[in-house]
This record gives sequence, C-alpha cells and structure tokens, in this order.
Amino acid sequence: MEKRNFDIVTDSGCDMPAEYLEQHGVSCAKLGFTMNNINYEGEGGEHITEKEFYAKLRAGSMPTTYQVTGEMARQHIEKSLKVGRDVLVVAFSGGLSGTAGSFIVAARQLSEEYPDRKIRVIDSLCASMGQGLLLHYVVKKADEGASIDETYEYAETLKLKICHHFTVDNLFHLKRGGRVSTASAIIGSMLKIKPVMHVDNEGKLTVLSKVMGRKKSLATLVENLFASADMDETDPIFISHGDCIEDVEYVKGLILQRLPNVEIYVHYVGTVIGTHSGAGTVALFNKGKQR
Repeated sequence: MEKRNFDIVTDSGCDMPAEYLEQHGVSCAKLGFTMNNINYEGEGGEHITEKEFYAKLRAGSMPTTYQVTGEMARQHIEKSLKVGRDVLVVAFSGGLSGTAGSFIVAARQLSEEYPDRKIRVIDSLCASMGQGLLLHYVVKKADEGASIDETYEYAETLKLKICHHFTVDNLFHLKRGGRVSTASAIIGSMLKIKPVMHVDNEGKLTVLSKVMGRKKSLATLVENLFASADMDETDPIFISHGDCIEDVEYVKGLILQRLPNVEIYVHYVGTVIGTHSGAGTVALFNKGKQR
C-alpha cells in the first residue's frame, strides 16, 4: 500500500466511531447541539455519550443543533496546508446542513492564501453512516495510492450510489424538523404507522412508503436494501441506530440470511442527527446502482 499523499477531513455528520477516524488519519470537524442550556460537542462543547444523549431525549429534552462554522472548517483545512499537505473534504449533505457550504467558503478563501496547495470539497449528499460509507470508500481509494484529483472524481461518481434506507420510531422528532406535518405525526403515532425513508439525489430526506408496525418497517428496510444493491464480496453494509441495538440485531439477522459473509459495521446515529430523527431510528447504508 502506498502512503497517502494528501489529508482527508470530514465532519461528525458521518457518525463514524472516533476510533475509525483516528486509525485512518481522518480529521473531523464537529457539529454541535444545545440541550438544557448547555452546549455539547462542536468546538469546545461538553462531551456526552450517545447512550446518555438518547436517555435525555427519551426523558423529554429538546436539543437544538448547529453546523460546522466557516471558521471551524478553515481551522481543519489550514492545519494541513501549513505543513504542505493537500486536503480532500467529505462533508455532510448540503441538503440537510450548511456544513458543506462552510467548507466550500473556507476552501475558496484558503486557496487564495495557499495557491500551491489543492483543496477539494465533496458535498457528499449523504447523511449519518451514508456519509461514513462514502468516507470509507474514499479512504480505501486514497490508501491505494490514488491522487487527490483521482479520489475526488471517484467520490463524485460514487456518492449518488450510496443508498440510505431508514425508519424512525417517533414521528414527532421529524415534525420538529419540518419533515412531516403535525397532523401526520399525531395520526401516524396513533395508528402505529412507520415511515420508510431515504436520502434523495439532492441530499434531502424523503418518505418512500408508510407501513403498519415496527417489525414490518424494519423488514421493508432490508427489502429496499437488496432491491437497490450493487455490491461485490468486498463491499460492506453500514447500520446506524438511535440506541435500539435489539432492532439492529433483528435487521442484521435478516441480512445475514441472504448474505452470510457480508461485513456489517454498526454504530450509533450521532447526537446531531439523532436530535432530528429521535431514539429508535434504524438506518441501513449500501452501495447501489442508484438511490
């Protein structure tokens, strides 16, 4: 394996474990949130575990989130430029956050200050471990010796083939974010209707279908994954969840019945995305023909 000849930066919208980012030398700018008048994560906010966060959410706390600012984006890019390294950024979907815009503005400014360096920003149009899966492919490509421009072009071609399949357990978090109406949230909750959703080609959340009951919604996620999949034996499946590991185990079992040797990586839906999706969210991510 050749040594990577540029640095990779992402943000915490990717919901990847800190150990993964550290192991693969990826710098991560943190989105943050405010809950009960305390700032968490971001730059300088207090740390909270996902388990603690979801416990507070279930107890009725109502967080508000904030994006990576232009100054934060600038700091993460410039530290590489200062030591003569080019930078590739894999950013949280511009359809859901202004974070990608912050990176783009910072890159434009820094390109003038460091004209000999390359800065490439990918608006992933992905969320949670969908962004994480794209990052995973980018890291692999870079570690195989691809140049920054080759890796950028690869990622731009691949990003709309990163399929997102997810469902939520509580519609009221989506209502707060303007994703569903109040009436839909009330009626859906009464009737135990569960939305099956994805992230579209504009990087926005859309409802694909509505099904009755939790188990049916989880089984539908798996069916949608297999309907979209365009994978070989080396392609992994990523799963993120809102503190509901039993549901993840059920979904994993359904997948492994059909793909017994596939690698499956599981991690939490992070605190910022979890603010909008709520406890009980289950999301599957795979490489597909198209979204």
